[in-house]
Amino acid sequence: MWRSLPWRALTAGGVLGLLCAASTRLPEQAPGAEAGLTVLRVTALTGGVGLAFLLDDPARHTTAASPLGRPYRAGLRLAMAAPLVALWWTAALLLLPGPARPALGPVTLEALATAAFAIALATAAVRFTDGAEVGKPAATCLGAAAAVAVLVPARWGLLTLPADRWWEATHGRWAVLLAVTLASTALCTPEPLRRRAVHLRPSG
Repeated sequence: MWRSLPWRALTAGGVLGLLCAASTRLPEQAPGAEAGLTVLRVTALTGGVGLAFLLDDPARHTTAASPLGRPYRAGLRLAMAAPLVALWWTAALLLLPGPARPALGPVTLEALATAAFAIALATAAVRFTDGAEVGKPAATCLGAAAAVAVLVPARWGLLTLPADRWWEATHGRWAVLLAVTLASTALCTPEPLRRRAVHLRPSG
């Protein structure tokens, strides 16, 4: 299972995220906390894109016959990736200079919700399609959702700034998003009780 993880996608997303966080150290004067928040949001998004590939399994149709069910296999993948993701996010936070580092609680909640949303999209793709590699459509949906979030007004959206009066309400919505995506993942992870019928054509 460890060897079958999509290391290229995970590594690419992680490296891009760390490079984005490290870019705050390039200017002679460190950017402010609002700029640091934007950088960390982009960092979390790149990490989420990498996590969208977590459930890619080229041998999916072979492992489906395994006595170990899909929840066990998916949970094992997540358990192996979670410590690495936690270390990656800690490194991203430490790369930001002190003046550019926003409040860690709210920005970490945003990162958790982004990661959970990416995994929920991949889980839904596994549940409702027969594709063995679901990362690309899941990553595309995540990018589209991020583009929509940018266009939503701050009053009702998810991308407010600490100085906005909707800051606390916004993170209430982030918490709801996290809860919904976790529930969606839990519902979509088990294999369906009814499998699609396989129609066999007579040979000859």
